[in-house]
Amino acid sequence: MLGNLGENLTNTMKKLVGMSVIDKKTIKEVVKDIQRALIQSDVNIKLVLDLSKKIEERALEEEPPKGITPREHVITIIYEEMVNLLGSEAAGLDINDRPYKILFLGLQGSGKTTTIGKLCRYLQKKGFNPAVVCTDTWRPAAYEQLKQLTEEMDVPLYGDPNNKDALDLAEKGLQEFKNRKVIIFDTAGRHKEEADLIAEMDELDNIIKPNEAILVIDGTIGQQAGEQARAFSQATDIGSIIITKLDGSAKGGGAMSAVAETGAPIKFIGTGERVDDFELFDPERFISRLLGMGDIKSLIEKAEENIDEDVAEKTMNNMLTGKFTLMDMKNQFEMMNSMGPMQQVLNMIPGMGNKITKEASKMTEDKLESYKIMMSSMTEEEMLNPKIIKQSRIQRIARGSGHQESDVKELLKYYNNTKKTMKGIGKRGGRLRGGAMNRMMGQFMQR
Repeated sequence: MLGNLGENLTNTMKKLVGMSVIDKKTIKEVVKDIQRALIQSDVNIKLVLDLSKKIEERALEEEPPKGITPREHVITIIYEEMVNLLGSEAAGLDINDRPYKILFLGLQGSGKTTTIGKLCRYLQKKGFNPAVVCTDTWRPAAYEQLKQLTEEMDVPLYGDPNNKDALDLAEKGLQEFKNRKVIIFDTAGRHKEEADLIAEMDELDNIIKPNEAILVIDGTIGQQAGEQARAFSQATDIGSIIITKLDGSAKGGGAMSAVAETGAPIKFIGTGERVDDFELFDPERFISRLLGMGDIKSLIEKAEENIDEDVAEKTMNNMLTGKFTLMDMKNQFEMMNSMGPMQQVLNMIPGMGNKITKEASKMTEDKLESYKIMMSSMTEEEMLNPKIIKQSRIQRIARGSGHQESDVKELLKYYNNTKKTMKGIGKRGGRLRGGAMNRMMGQFMQR
């Protein structure tokens, strides 16, 4: 996330933790590292200097509270000041009215249509059943793209590619979905003339009377995001922001800090290409991950949304009692995969995000995928009783899955090692606490 910013900041925190003495020289060195990381991520230089000055002054002048070491106190100061840079608390959506009307705005290429799909998925997970109205009469195939997105998620859509009157479409869409809980209105993107964007917003605003007007901003544009957010926030009292394309953007830090500086609330961020790579923007959790401090709360929430508790419970019990089968292992792989890319999951585990490179994570994901393909070529009897898999069966599984026999043997070796390790924990009376999800993550971290 945010290119190399997270990696650089995590390395700075590791460096701080490893220092034997926390003195003026040490603090200045750490502050310079933070400055360098933020400037490389396109954060405004004045903002960086103000932030680093606050960190340095507090670190040198404040006495650590009782029970807190100077090192821990400096880490806390860095965390608090970076959170303050991006805002205070998560804003979210306060959906009370029916229908709750959301007006989507964005410049061309900002990722607005894709983000509508992501917000629909987010709302579905929260128990809402959104509907979408397409008023984009400018971009060719805008309706078709929305139709493809919404059909995949079973979200109702209103639109008419033959109707070129955006205001008429908005009125008819309101009538069509007047009994829905949430209605999302897609609008035509504009070029970089903010006046055009605001003009259309005003016209549609009078008809729709939205509860929420959301501006979608491309995170790759860096500090220019501040100008867009400022113009938007000055034009409406109900404006909020979604920043997209923060997965690997070198300018993402500049976009986020520039928008935060305007006072317009950042409510959501897009962190990847998948429809589930979308999250409520919480400055505290976000900075915690950037600094390599993890985000267990988000990890638990993500697992609860994507993991079948009963299946996880059964799988873990089998692992600890020695009854672990290939079927259980396949279930484990699928549960981990449902939580998102491995590197994203690791970043939520304190101290884990910087231990495994992106390349290593990708290699591991590819390996697990090949294991799943091989297991798909096994019979149910083999999956439940792996002991029967001898040479002739290995040959058949290899041919059926398009792998080498050595690959199948490697899979079986991995299975046996996993079973042996977890059975040993069970015999020693070990328990992975905190519900089935936490136990699954405990095994994940063992790997």
